Amino acid sequence: MQDRDYPVELTPPDIEPYRDGNTGVAFVTTFDSGASGPHVMINAVTHGNEICGAIALDTLFKVGLRPERGRISLGFVNHMAYSRFDPKDPGASRFVDEDFNRVWVEDRLDGPEDTAELRRARELRPIFDSVDLLLDIHSMSTYSKPLMINNGLEKERAFAREVNFPAHIMCGSGHVVGKRLIEYTPFNDTTNDKVALLVECGQHWAAATGTAALDTALHFLRAAGTVSRDFIETHLSGAARTPPPAEMWDVTDGITSMTDDFCFAEPYIGMEVIAKAGTVIAHDGDTEIVTPYDDCLLMMPNHRPGANVRKLRLCRRSA
Repeated sequence: MQDRDYPVELTPPDIEPYRDGNTGVAFVTTFDSGASGPHVMINAVTHGNEICGAIALDTLFKVGLRPERGRISLGFVNHMAYSRFDPKDPGASRFVDEDFNRVWVEDRLDGPEDTAELRRARELRPIFDSVDLLLDIHSMSTYSKPLMINNGLEKERAFAREVNFPAHIMCGSGHVVGKRLIEYTPFNDTTNDKVALLVECGQHWAAATGTAALDTALHFLRAAGTVSRDFIETHLSGAARTPPPAEMWDVTDGITSMTDDFCFAEPYIGMEVIAKAGTVIAHDGDTEIVTPYDDCLLMMPNHRPGANVRKLRLCRRSA
């Protein structure tokens, strides 16, 4: 299915009331408890077509989120792309000039290039440099179950276990070009305690995706220890109140199409576990793509046609 084939069940909230914020950076607001504690941040609309994060942040503003310790920042980070969202063509507003979640490389941030996303990244960089715990809210192109992503560092695994929502924690990159925000150097440094997590909440515009985004944000705040337990319990959805222990998986391989003639063997949506090694899961021209080991999980299949498209990540359950 292409983006236009999915129904748009979510309504993007108006974020203009949050433009001025209080940080000197547009669409970023910080609440400071005045008590010692971490600087915690939740991002929405890193991609402008992924509106579930905007729904979660809009809700947190409206229900009066305030920290008991430390600081909480809420940011609509690629507001330029989000402002172009059109439910009649919902996939068109992903970015303005380039993918905002691939620019977090110092050579580019410090260099002479000029794109809308790089300008915005440079505005936000001092804030991210001050953040201890970051949640970056995203959504996916299929009806996959939600999942949490980190790079696999032990500090990330430990904090993701504390968040324990959604039910799958995926560790590793899968060979992404550029750097995602969660790979930005301060977060990907083993000598500090800073942690950035990325959550994929479900299909971009499915009703359940908005609920998953808010539930994940609340569990993240619970794990960070900055908000009262009563606030968390009041606003969690029923199914998210007592989640079972999350499964942890390691990303071992990333598959990128080599030809325009890439075709999955089945209409995978993601999180399928293929029992036997050597099972054909796709053809790339005349080349068979097979599972490299038993019980191989298929993560985030991409059905967009064309060569040089990241098609899939393969995962093995963590030991």
